[in-house]
Amino acid sequence: MSVTAHHAEELLQGARELGVDLTEQQQTQLLAYLALLIKWNKAYNLTAVRDPDEMVSRHLLDSLSVVPFVAEVGDNWLDVGSGGGMPGIPLAILFPERRFTLLDSNGKKTRFLTQVKLELKLANLEVIHSRVEAFTPEQSFNGICSRAFSSLEDFSNWTRHLGDGNTQWLAMKGVHPDDELQALPADFRLTATHVLKVPGCQGQRHLLILRRSV
Repeated sequence: MSVTAHHAEELLQGARELGVDLTEQQQTQLLAYLALLIKWNKAYNLTAVRDPDEMVSRHLLDSLSVVPFVAEVGDNWLDVGSGGGMPGIPLAILFPERRFTLLDSNGKKTRFLTQVKLELKLANLEVIHSRVEAFTPEQSFNGICSRAFSSLEDFSNWTRHLGDGNTQWLAMKGVHPDDELQALPADFRLTATHVLKVPGCQGQRHLLILRRSV
């Protein structure tokens, strides 16, 4: 199955509901990304979502739901455990003036991400094949995001060295993770919780924003 006019309309309408105005180029790039995801998913098992009709809401719109919160942070971003590229690739498309680093320890997934970068000509995107603990960039990131990557405790501990007191950690979650918050490392604190309303998505979605005391 390929990307259809129905998918294009669902994306445009859903983005509007989220308050995200897509340019024609952004819509084209997001749909091209969706087409690559559908094509590569058969062989590379990039996502458990197999039905292309579910991918617009559960991947594209879900990623776009954090756009207002990313807009408030600086220009240098890390998407940890990026997998099939969510939310990093949609965010890189929405913010071409910002830099996004997508990190994953799975070689198949980083090969896919590299292909997306080349085909969509995303000059602001860097793909890193590494375990997060072994990744040592030259400077701290302004924002570090993850989507269904790990517990908040692991997310904080594994990425602590990648941020500083000015960094915001954005964790995209399903149900509100009360138990995980109890296990947050002592030098991390929750600064905001947002309920995300993702068009077409059943179930709860939450965004938790963390800061670190240095």
